[in-house]
Amino acid sequence: MNTCLECGEKIIGRSDKKFCNDGCRNAYNNKQNSDSSNLMRNINNKLRKNHRILSENKFTEGKAKTTKNKLSAEGFNFDYFTQLRIYKNGAEYRFVYDIGYKFLEEDWILLVKKE
Repeated sequence: MNTCLECGEKIIGRSDKKFCNDGCRNAYNNKQNSDSSNLMRNINNKLRKNHRILSENKFTEGKAKTTKNKLSAEGFNFDYFTQLRIYKNGAEYRFVYDIGYKFLEEDWILLVKKE
């Protein structure tokens, strides 16, 4: 006899059924997929905010230019990115998911979007 993974009640129906109802299935999956700590949740929120700020720029052929001051004023946090790529020519790009940025001269920043 199978029992529900969430509440432990007896399951009636198919032999491969894992939950007694949709409520238990949703509750179980929400627990499994929740961020395990406030630290993770806060970091993920910062990454999402950084991505939203970068994606609001107007890209032409996958590229855009902005300034560090403008991004900072919008709340961009330069300490949080998902990937650092250093190319053979020495170019260093920090990516927030699919959007990368490279520091240029003075205050300028080049944005690139992975296609």
